[in-house]
Amino acid sequence: MFTTGELIERIRGGHFDAAFASLYCADAQGVAKQRARYIAAVEAFAELYGSAREVAVYSAPGRTEIGGNHTDHNNGIVMAAAVNLDIIAVVSQNEENVIRVKSKGFSAADTVDLADLAVHGNEQGRSSSLIRGVAARIKELGGQIGGFDAYTTSDVLRGSGLSSSAAFEVGIGAVLNGEYNNFRFTPVEIAQISQYAENVYFGKPSGLMDQTASSVGSAITIDFKDPQHPVVEEVAFDLSTYGLSLCITDTKGSHADLTDDYAAIRSEMESVAAFFGKKVLREVEEAEFFANIATVRAKTGDRAVLRAIHFFADCHRAEALRDAVRAGDIARFEKLIIDGGHSSFEYNQNAYSIKHPTEQGVALGVALSQHVLGDTGAWRLQGGGFAGTIQAFVPQEKLSQYISTMEQTFGADSCYVLSVRNYGAVKVEETL
Repeated sequence: MFTTGELIERIRGGHFDAAFASLYCADAQGVAKQRARYIAAVEAFAELYGSAREVAVYSAPGRTEIGGNHTDHNNGIVMAAAVNLDIIAVVSQNEENVIRVKSKGFSAADTVDLADLAVHGNEQGRSSSLIRGVAARIKELGGQIGGFDAYTTSDVLRGSGLSSSAAFEVGIGAVLNGEYNNFRFTPVEIAQISQYAENVYFGKPSGLMDQTASSVGSAITIDFKDPQHPVVEEVAFDLSTYGLSLCITDTKGSHADLTDDYAAIRSEMESVAAFFGKKVLREVEEAEFFANIATVRAKTGDRAVLRAIHFFADCHRAEALRDAVRAGDIARFEKLIIDGGHSSFEYNQNAYSIKHPTEQGVALGVALSQHVLGDTGAWRLQGGGFAGTIQAFVPQEKLSQYISTMEQTFGADSCYVLSVRNYGAVKVEETL
């Protein structure tokens, strides 16, 4: 452990450079950028809480969904990857049994008294509810909790579709796991703890994909048939081998009042499952569903049926994407990506909210991607949808044109060229 001053000197002296290169898939310029970012975060902590404190630093990445759009909450199959954008937390334990988290860009710190771990209705939708929920669940599972002061900074933009909320809650879980539990909880368990906090305390009925991708890291497939024991498989994936870059474009839409849109996807899928006496669609036989569509649509409505069709198809696609990557069949991979995008747009219907028909940034991003890329590469909406991001796999020869088109439409620095990160949530040390 180092004091803030000692840690700054270690970072400035290059002792963390190898860790930065690994975490962020960074060249020398990227390492220098992270060095400056970490020093600024430690300095901000010292200004808030004092320079004599011994501190640790934790990192939790954002994620991109590759396949299996809105399938996780019905125990489906997904393919996802951690990316080299993250939230970092500079942390020091305190003896007050209080967690304080001051995040860059926010005027006030979130403060949670660990003597009160009940659900607070007035906290729903706020970061403090995630902190309280993660702590509560760790305690329920027999883990230890304790107070800490933290300063966080994130380049996983809020509302960007890269899941800033998952990175935040997984980061809080990683801190409590490292500082008070000697890392006794596995990455998958931290993901489950984080999902619990988001569902029960934050009030968002999310699945488990975002948290698992952030907590585990790498490119992975996740089979949620048994959500208490999801099957996670790493998939070696180097896009540069195929001359492709992963581009994520933030279409700058607002997620402010979209919670009910997200919730409707899950509830409508589950209404179809309920027709068959099941809780989730994964428990329903696909052939039986298609044999009974006429009756199902009369009971649940056509949109629910279309979303169920999307669920079954995208679960198959997630497995097919994994197999295509393993076989090195990039043409098959690209076709599956585009097919999945069509399914999300046409059947799952999460390209835009019907409450705001004039705001269709995601749909526009998809259209522009098709216009630029034509019969090369691949593109799709990803994540929760309705607002947020476009994902594209762009050939190098079209990368400059693609970035220019996206940023002319959605603003400067809206298009990110990312890498798959091979680490999930970690305590950042000189040797990873």
